[in-house]
Amino acid sequence: MLIYILALNGVFDTGLSSLMDVIGTANELVQQEQISVQFDVRLVGVRRKVQTAQGLTVPVLSAVTLPCPDVVLVPALGAKMPLSLTAALARREVKDAGTWIKKWTQEGAVVGAACTATFVLAETGLLDGQTATTSWWLSSLFRQRYPRVAIDESRMLVNSSCFTTAGAALAHLDLGLSIVRSQSPGLAALCARYLLIESRASQAVFVIPDHVAHTDPIVERFEQWARKHLAQGFSMNAAITTIGTSERTLVRRMQTILGKSPLAYFQDLRVERAVHLLQTSDESVERIASLVGYEDGTTLRTLLRRKLGKGVRELRDRGS
Repeated sequence: MLIYILALNGVFDTGLSSLMDVIGTANELVQQEQISVQFDVRLVGVRRKVQTAQGLTVPVLSAVTLPCPDVVLVPALGAKMPLSLTAALARREVKDAGTWIKKWTQEGAVVGAACTATFVLAETGLLDGQTATTSWWLSSLFRQRYPRVAIDESRMLVNSSCFTTAGAALAHLDLGLSIVRSQSPGLAALCARYLLIESRASQAVFVIPDHVAHTDPIVERFEQWARKHLAQGFSMNAAITTIGTSERTLVRRMQTILGKSPLAYFQDLRVERAVHLLQTSDESVERIASLVGYEDGTTLRTLLRRKLGKGVRELRDRGS
């Protein structure tokens, strides 16, 4: 399998090395375990010289001289926040990279991108009509910039058509493993054990809801109201009266910024509060359930498992 790792100037050092380390480890294990799989990995650029976000030089091959690959992996840009990322996406190099990504896709390559590189992929228009994920804290920017892409920032990895997108930062590890898994599930499992990569299907447990909400004043006011009323339960009339807006406006802004309804976001805040209490107190599950507005601990346990993929014991162990 011929794999290109497309490195752009300012590439996120950890993202680049994570992809190379996962696939490099897989190649070493192939030889050790005598598995009939081989990954031919090449660092590729659309400029002669590439430096990482930390100033290290990346020895890249020119995309112009190379054949079409089987897989193209795009590690994140080092720009992590909306303003710096928006500026980075306007660079000519990013547009040129998009041209090559579209060319390789048309010739049959599978494309994977992680963290802020999902924006690089979305800039090409190739994700329009597809489902994708991205860095959870950039989800509102992604929704506004690419309204034709169905974004689900709770997921760590999303496969759609011939594209794979991965979540924030260390989701590069998950992206690399997904490529190995496509050739040999057993090899991917072995590689994960060697590199101590835990299975994690969701970013939800890492999300800080108010961080995303504070990108819009109406959503921020709703978030503040909601946090004060978790135990009492959701009331649209009480919410819009307190924050001074209409139901239609609140629903529209919530959908634009967070991609969910006010009630769904209210439930997210309940889950966040419950997890915090599980990890920082000795309160019983029944007591915590009542503090966040649920009738009993069974309902809370079921919700946590469905939303986060983890049980109470796992969440409490994580906080210890």
